[in-house]
Amino acid sequence: MKDYTLNKRKYVIGGFITLLVIIYIVRLFDLQVADDRYKQNAMSNAFLRRVIYPARGLMYDRNGRLLVFNQPAYDVMLIPKDVSKDLDTLALCDVLGITPDEYARKWEEMKDPRRNPGYSSYTPQKLISHLSQEDYGRLQEKLYLFPGFFVQKRTVRQYSSPAAANILGNIREVSAKDVEKDDYYRAGDYTGDLGIEKSYETDLRGKKGVEILMKDAHGRIKGRYENGIHDEAPISGRNLTLSIDMDLQEYGERLMAGKIGAIVAIEPKTGEVLCLVTSPNYDPSLLVGKQRGRNYAELVRNPYKPLYDRAIQGAYPPGSTFKPTQGLIFLQEGVVTTSTVYPCYRGYVNGLRVGCHAHGSPIALKPALGTSCNAYFCWGLKNMIDKRGTTASKQFEKWKNYMVEMGYGYKLGIDLPSESRGFIPNSEFYSKSFRGAHWSANSIISIAIGQGEVLATPLQIANLCATIANRGYFYTPHVVKEVKGGAIDSIYSVRHKPSIKKEYYQDVAEGMRMAVLGGTCRGANLPGIEVAGKTGTAQNPHGRDHSAFMGFAPYDDPKIAVAVYVENAGFGATYGVPIGSLIIEKYLNREISPARLYLEERMLNSNTIISSGVKKH
Repeated sequence: MKDYTLNKRKYVIGGFITLLVIIYIVRLFDLQVADDRYKQNAMSNAFLRRVIYPARGLMYDRNGRLLVFNQPAYDVMLIPKDVSKDLDTLALCDVLGITPDEYARKWEEMKDPRRNPGYSSYTPQKLISHLSQEDYGRLQEKLYLFPGFFVQKRTVRQYSSPAAANILGNIREVSAKDVEKDDYYRAGDYTGDLGIEKSYETDLRGKKGVEILMKDAHGRIKGRYENGIHDEAPISGRNLTLSIDMDLQEYGERLMAGKIGAIVAIEPKTGEVLCLVTSPNYDPSLLVGKQRGRNYAELVRNPYKPLYDRAIQGAYPPGSTFKPTQGLIFLQEGVVTTSTVYPCYRGYVNGLRVGCHAHGSPIALKPALGTSCNAYFCWGLKNMIDKRGTTASKQFEKWKNYMVEMGYGYKLGIDLPSESRGFIPNSEFYSKSFRGAHWSANSIISIAIGQGEVLATPLQIANLCATIANRGYFYTPHVVKEVKGGAIDSIYSVRHKPSIKKEYYQDVAEGMRMAVLGGTCRGANLPGIEVAGKTGTAQNPHGRDHSAFMGFAPYDDPKIAVAVYVENAGFGATYGVPIGSLIIEKYLNREISPARLYLEERMLNSNTIISSGVKKH
């Protein structure tokens, strides 16, 4: 008779043995393959893998002037497991110029998984950044007293000018999110923050190298492993040539001192940005070195927001600089011809009133641009939106689509971070605003003159000016002209052509030329340079009106298109026109004519901040 109990025991014992074998195999796999702590321990006892940081790419302006370069910096590093338990902490703190409390706090931050998710006691960790040259020399003399510590050489940025901080950007220590997103980074590394440093980070940062050093039983470095045949040399970052003319940038920043606003200048035929001024601004060297954190906090707290790049982030009512877009749309839609005239009895009067200053009436398109007639463009919008046989919503969508083609309402795509899209409403926006009730041109008439809900950035206004200068096309504005050993994005070489006929751009350009010869832009009439321009006085519910201007020159062969926006500075002719004309003259002639030096001095020394207050954006 079979003993079934014995058979069952045999299977149970066999299964138990099999389970033990599987557990041992899994644990061996975990120790030898999945978990590299023991490998790290063994390796760190005999070797030190020291990262060699590459030189970050340099930046030059369009004329070859060096703008951003590197200087040596030193970080104090340590391998936690190699630090002696008998370390003379007081002596180390004395050499480093820190207190014991600071030393203890830095250890806590180093071990905090939220701040340093890649922490390991077997791998190099950073204790102090940006050691001064003096402290570095003092530490080198006594480094043998502090086993487990070493100095990591790297570079930090240096600037040849205190200008263009909003364009150049800066570098900062990586965050836990940066490390998580990109395996290039390790805790303690640096990455681009703001400006070109951020948008061209992968070109500028280069590729890290590594050297493998041998250690003795006491952790002292004995030399390079196998004469360095396993080392990897770093690859320097790519140098950038910017489209910026730094002399013009510096001049623009001086003109905007004491003012809130922006200047944008573009080379129309290429879309290359010649200057991109925001004011108030700051010296980029403030965000370098040990004081970076404190200086950054002060800039954030500054009520005038110097970190806010008004040139590409400021969304403003464009005022009368918007009128050329209206003229282009009305011509394209057949609402007007160049001979169509509208009345102006000190404004638009049709169930409501939009005021205007004194000039001849009735008036046609070109002189309406020259005199900045409000009534003309209000009548034009009314006749387009209230067209018989269709609806206001359908007509408004046509209007909106033309605006988008001309670069409004969406980000243009400049190669800088944090660009604003401005705002161009659609018909649905107004249907919701009026809660489904009937609306017509009169309901939204203020957008005809760049007021109401319409918002634009100075960059978008300058881009429109470049489009008119080119008589009907533009390239996406960009601040990097060349990447050495690489290429700029192909989007910056694509020509954009709105669906408005070229001859209509010529008509509008002629109206803008009339504005300079005898209209609202007479202050931009330069000797020997044919300028076309358009003023803007944008109403501001928070205080004084904003002063704006856009213009291009030379008229028949444009080399510069410029937009100026000065917050709370009054009429466009008061500040916008003088500053814009000085920028044009400085770029084309490289100097200001003696007859206009009084104007330059007035703009350099004027202050509109004192009367403007601080406004929210």
